[in-house]
Amino acid sequence: MRKIDQYKKEIWKLVVAAENEKEAKMLLEDLLTPAERDAIAERWQVVKLLSEGKTQREVAKELGVSIQKVSHGAAWLRDSKGFKYFLKKLS
Repeated sequence: MRKIDQYKKEIWKLVVAAENEKEAKMLLEDLLTPAERDAIAERWQVVKLLSEGKTQREVAKELGVSIQKVSHGAAWLRDSKGFKYFLKKLS
């Protein structure tokens, strides 16, 4: 196993170890820059709104992001098992 893969595995374990929202927030605030946290939050909103049936143009307008970013979001949603799993889990 490559070193970076071992490092990523540790990150997954850290995420799983967070027992509640407060702990998850504490971890992610230390682990990620504010810009990275914003990008992740925005990505989630793009995927969530697309999954609700909004058009790419509607999502772009609502979030104030580019059509290109929303198009990427459509691909993430189409090609990802994780987004679909968690959208279902949280609904």
